[in-house]
Amino acid sequence: MWHRLNPNPASDGQGASNLARGILYRTTSPPPSATLRLPLPRFPRASPPPSPVRNAKLPSGEMAPKRGGKAPVPAKKKTVVTNPLFEKRPKQFGIGGALPPKKDLHRFVKWPKVVRIQRQRRILKQRLKVPPALNQFTRTLDKNLATNLFKMLLKYRPEDKAAKKERLLKRAQAENEGKTVEAKKPIVVKYGLNHVTYLIEQNKAQLVVIAHDVDPIELVVWLPALCRKMEVPYCIVKGKARLGSIVHKKTASVLCLTTVKNEDKLEFSKILEAIKANFNDKFDEVRKKWGGGIMGSKSQAKTKAREKLLAKEAAQRMT
Repeated sequence: MWHRLNPNPASDGQGASNLARGILYRTTSPPPSATLRLPLPRFPRASPPPSPVRNAKLPSGEMAPKRGGKAPVPAKKKTVVTNPLFEKRPKQFGIGGALPPKKDLHRFVKWPKVVRIQRQRRILKQRLKVPPALNQFTRTLDKNLATNLFKMLLKYRPEDKAAKKERLLKRAQAENEGKTVEAKKPIVVKYGLNHVTYLIEQNKAQLVVIAHDVDPIELVVWLPALCRKMEVPYCIVKGKARLGSIVHKKTASVLCLTTVKNEDKLEFSKILEAIKANFNDKFDEVRKKWGGGIMGSKSQAKTKAREKLLAKEAAQRMT
């Protein structure tokens, strides 16, 4: 570092003459009044990224594009003409904002206890393995055949309270007048589990109709086996409420026909043949078929992923 000599002549004899001459001297140590300046550190400059055009391998026979060429002309933006009277109002679906679009929220509904039990029962029947004796109640009569069957049953509905009252009143009036009334037993649908069971055991039943949703199911779970043993045609239909409406009740677990009128015998025989083919003849097949065992979508996805991984590991072992 260069500096002038001490200008104080008292401490240095030659200081005044040297100061006048303006001679600079180089010393090893800086004077006490001078400030020490350290050099700034220098970092290596980062090299620019390689140009894709330089390093790209071109196919044979092609030339690299010349640098410094004309830039491509930007494409013209298409201006969409909008009506200024219609303002753009984007919806905000946050809290306190616009109403969100409708979606299925049935999963989050707090259902009544009865409905909740029904839903849980349905899911459990899908997940758990159902034995054949219970699984047979999921196979019901097809729609067309069921329609014909219920038309036949409606012809033989038992009388309701009003019709019974009217019949007894007419009978009483006839007896009052001294007339003899012929009490002919009407042909009607029989109902009631104990009564129908008795008719099957006595081999008087010609057709037995069982509801698929009897609760508890143990009440009728043995009835198909009894019908097959006694060689009585039976069928399982949807809806205990539908069976109940035929006999003027809320519900009915089982109905039975013992006989029909002569004009309906041809149609009744066709229905019996179809029912026998669907139920009685397929009893051996049905009693071996288990139900349920259907897992949810998440569980199925996990099982598929696990099987895929095991197959991949097995393939790696083979190679």
